[in-house]
Amino acid sequence: MTFVVVKVGGAVSGEAAGAVLELAATDDVLVVHGAGPQISAEMERAGVPVEFVNGLRVTPPAGIPIVRASFLAVNEALCAAIGERAVRLVGDEIGLVAKPLPGLGLVGEVEPTDLPRVRTVLADGKIPVLAPIASGETGSLNVNADVAAAAIAIGMDADRLVFLTDVEGFLIDGRVVDSVAADHAEELLAGGTLEGGIIPKLSSAVEAARNGIPASIGRTAVTA
Repeated sequence: MTFVVVKVGGAVSGEAAGAVLELAATDDVLVVHGAGPQISAEMERAGVPVEFVNGLRVTPPAGIPIVRASFLAVNEALCAAIGERAVRLVGDEIGLVAKPLPGLGLVGEVEPTDLPRVRTVLADGKIPVLAPIASGETGSLNVNADVAAAAIAIGMDADRLVFLTDVEGFLIDGRVVDSVAADHAEELLAGGTLEGGIIPKLSSAVEAARNGIPASIGRTAVTA
């Protein structure tokens, strides 16, 4: 049985359960989810500025409780949609550790890491569903779910990394492509034409591919 890490965006979390269960019928599956739209809505409601730098959310101290609450709400809903096989996991409760990223507030970068708790859940035939909050030296850190998924996939030597999105795949010149080479992807990332959440998603897919893990964004394969 192969091991697949599936990253689910907050925008598609409600529709992702079917795809996750389909994969889990034949593979061991770890789900790493985001909560981007939910966090932004709650920050706006609380009067906390919503700001991004290269697709990564700036997270001031007042934002961390909002980030955690939003992640937990998405986690609970996603686990309920997946059903009895789902097991709720929160990163900073199971050993996910990150280092602060300068200029982004309480945002962390995760190094490739193994998570024994995930392996235990998989061995029980369950589907771990992970909220990517990490422990830092001074407290909890918000971690971009795309970045976390790639780091965990590399650290746990996954067989595949799959990004489920609300679009069909990665667009080049206005059309979805079946594949993109890592070299070309890095040129696009360096060119300054990409904006928003696709930046960490594509760079994370490239990182995985460079480490020997096939990655896909929708139907677009990212190849080394």
